[in-house]
Amino acid sequence: MIERLVIATHNRKKAGEMVTILQTRFSGLQIQTLADYPSAGEPDETGTTYIANAIIKAEAAAEATDEWCLADDAGLEIDAMEGAPGLYSKRFAGEDTPFAEKIRIILENLSGREDRAARFRCAVAFAKTGEPTVSFEAICEGVIADAPSGNGGFGYDPVFWLPELGCTMADLTAEQKHAVSHRGKVLREFGDYLNP
Repeated sequence: MIERLVIATHNRKKAGEMVTILQTRFSGLQIQTLADYPSAGEPDETGTTYIANAIIKAEAAAEATDEWCLADDAGLEIDAMEGAPGLYSKRFAGEDTPFAEKIRIILENLSGREDRAARFRCAVAFAKTGEPTVSFEAICEGVIADAPSGNGGFGYDPVFWLPELGCTMADLTAEQKHAVSHRGKVLREFGDYLNP
């Protein structure tokens, strides 16, 4: 079992979710983020899959920090938009465009459409310089809601409807979200690997 882990992101909300999920299971694990390593930048995500991007980020962070690092890459895939925004979820309609505007564009695209099936997909990679990198992937199926709902979560959560729960991801408490989300699922897989 490792003693320290660096979450390879400068995204505070994403890092917060990952730290919360992991510390619930690994209370003795010292978890840091790239905020603790100001000189560690984030590399360009040039991969063509979520796993490839997660590996790029984890290995770059491992090199910069000389620690075990965990990076994730996630996206929203909408069937009626041929899988978009997908890998480019963060950059969809421009990286600096607020998520409320990205959501408005998606709802406009799906206006009048009955096929609103979608999924969140998340990959994580675990790396340390000189050690083999391992990766995991998980998905959470849902549909795109007709309108945003809820104040929890972040990103596209307000329009990601979970039919079995009858609400959006943003309507859930953090604990409820972690139990069903793509990030919660993939971090459970990672946890099983870390401590079988």
